[in-house]
Amino acid sequence: MVRVNDPTCPNCGEEDNLSGHRDGEPGNETITVTCGSCELSWVRDLAPRCPTCGTDDVRTALQSIVEKSRGNQLSIQSMRVVYLCPTCDPERLADWNQTNSPLRPAELPHDAD
Repeated sequence: MVRVNDPTCPNCGEEDNLSGHRDGEPGNETITVTCGSCELSWVRDLAPRCPTCGTDDVRTALQSIVEKSRGNQLSIQSMRVVYLCPTCDPERLADWNQTNSPLRPAELPHDAD
C-alpha cells in the first residue's frame, strides 16, 4: 500500500513538527510545508508516488476501515483512498481490478489487553 507522500523534512528528517498551507486555484494547488525544527520551507509534491520504487505510475483503489461493532464482528466504518504500484503491489492491484471491492485493511482491530 502506498501512503501519499508522507511529508518528512528533507533537511533534518523531522516528521511531526511540520505545518503547511495551501495556495493556488483548484487544479493548480500547492502546499507549502514548513519544518518547525529547522525552519526549512518547501513546496510539497502532491502527485502520489510509490515509496518503494518511486514511480508516479500508481493506481487509485479503496481500502476499508473496520472497527469491532459487536463482540468479534467487524463492520466497515469508512473507506480511504490508497495508491497501488503495479510493480510493488501486483497482488493487491489484481484483487482490486478483479473484485472492484474495497481492499482489506493492513491490520484488523484488536482488544487492548
